[in-house]
Amino acid sequence: MPPLPPLTQALILANVAFYALDVLLGGLLTNWFALWPLGSAFMPWQIGTYAFLHGSFGHLFFNMLGLWMFGSELERLWGGKRYLQLYFASVLTAALTQLVVGLLFGGAPTVGASGGLFGLLLAYGMMFPNRTIMLLIPPIPMKAKTFVVVFGVLELALGVYSPTGGVAHFAHLGGMLGGWLMIRHWRGQGPFGRR
Repeated sequence: MPPLPPLTQALILANVAFYALDVLLGGLLTNWFALWPLGSAFMPWQIGTYAFLHGSFGHLFFNMLGLWMFGSELERLWGGKRYLQLYFASVLTAALTQLVVGLLFGGAPTVGASGGLFGLLLAYGMMFPNRTIMLLIPPIPMKAKTFVVVFGVLELALGVYSPTGGVAHFAHLGGMLGGWLMIRHWRGQGPFGRR
């Protein structure tokens, strides 16, 4: 197994540290840094800080597993600058999507790196479409491009079925949109035009 690249390692360590600190402080960080719906406790910094908080150990574990699986390879491919650009573009578009969903349907505060992770997932599927990925539960191997489509369709269906059900499905889709837009920008493709 190759060593963990430095920025992926830093993101994982930051997420683990913020989770542990939030647990020790009894959720105080969540009160200030989670992404709250507009009109409640929303503050502008929350569109970035929410991505470093998690609601449970399982939530943290699976997001960090995905960050390791997909982020490591993309950081090695692109280098640190582009990797962080895509990750934080995905975090931002996930937050904006969740704020719109909150205006339409109401909602609770949002936490987690899932928006950034879903952007990385989409990018991984675009960069390595024919690599085989193994689902954990159930253990089914599939090509990366199929994996991305399955997760995208699943998130859309779950979001339509339960837009306020405790999981920010549309934020996940927003993260995928951010990753897609960033790659299109780098390639000089629409909606950005040629460079």
